Amino acid sequence: MTAVSGGFGSTIRLKDIVLFDGVRGNDLVGYGLVVGLGGTGDSLRNAPYTEDMMVTLLERLGVNVGSDQFRPRNVAAVMVTAVLPPFARAGGQIDVTVSAIGDASSLMGGTLIMTPLSAADGDVYAVAQGAVIAGGAAAETAGASVVQGVPTAGSIPAGARVEREVAFDFSTLRNIRLALKQPDFTTASRIERAVNDAGLGRLAEMMDPGTVVLDLSAIENVNPAKLMSRIENLMIRTEQKARVVVDHRSGTIVMGADVRVSRVAISQGNLTLRVKDTPLVSQPSPFSDGETVVVTDGTAEIIEEEGIGFAELDESSSLSGLVQGLNALGVSPRDLIDILQAINAAGALHAELVVR
Repeated sequence: MTAVSGGFGSTIRLKDIVLFDGVRGNDLVGYGLVVGLGGTGDSLRNAPYTEDMMVTLLERLGVNVGSDQFRPRNVAAVMVTAVLPPFARAGGQIDVTVSAIGDASSLMGGTLIMTPLSAADGDVYAVAQGAVIAGGAAAETAGASVVQGVPTAGSIPAGARVEREVAFDFSTLRNIRLALKQPDFTTASRIERAVNDAGLGRLAEMMDPGTVVLDLSAIENVNPAKLMSRIENLMIRTEQKARVVVDHRSGTIVMGADVRVSRVAISQGNLTLRVKDTPLVSQPSPFSDGETVVVTDGTAEIIEEEGIGFAELDESSSLSGLVQGLNALGVSPRDLIDILQAINAAGALHAELVVR
């Protein structure tokens, strides 16, 4: 599949192209248990930590149970991850992701038991609990199994409640850095000009292609939050590098609007090597002393598919011309990926090639 991106050079709000200094999320992680699984949980012989944690949990609830008495398959050990958003307040709710770490085959229908979520400093900032929404399905019989999606991972929308706030006083900032998500000299210069022309004074100064600094010390009695509300909706015309993104796994190709290619000649074809082994049974003559053996009759062949011959791709001054030229070659998206890589190696692709 080939997609064309025409968003480069478009006008976008400032808040959508920069990150504000200090306004960032914090990663949280926790280790917990999912219960209520229909026999698809961890096998305790292969995941003894699940058994230890479940016994500890039951003892805290006043239930005494020995490890030799505990053999359910309805429990799975999981890692719980979440992002604490900026300015999250105590009592707020955030989404969490739940992933099995043992040999559980599915988390569908399970419920996550109360799990503390800690940040890098070791403090608990949220507590997660709730029904897991798994993103797949699994079925198994004695001779076959079918798995669709990833049933061993799921999510809990609004499944964690914030218990601790991150200490950050935005109102005391005297300098605010605007970090561009996609660094570019031209875009940073336009941000500086737009902020300084907003009637608030000369606040902005471009430091590098990825940073614009706002100096608030020149304004008396300024409220940084109110100031940001005035400038975050300024419309900025962005510029980006010409880029072609190739995803080998799905065969997806995305091209930016500024991609250009020089005039090249292309020849493409496929070679297929096919090897086939056929088992044959060789039996001895009746009443002889020989043995019955199995031998293999192997064949190998090389198939060369008819290619496109030499095709000329004219120099393109627009994205539509480039797409029309590539489509005229009549190749599949998988072959088109190899052609783009070869054009780039030949120095004829005037764009950054990103292979994922």
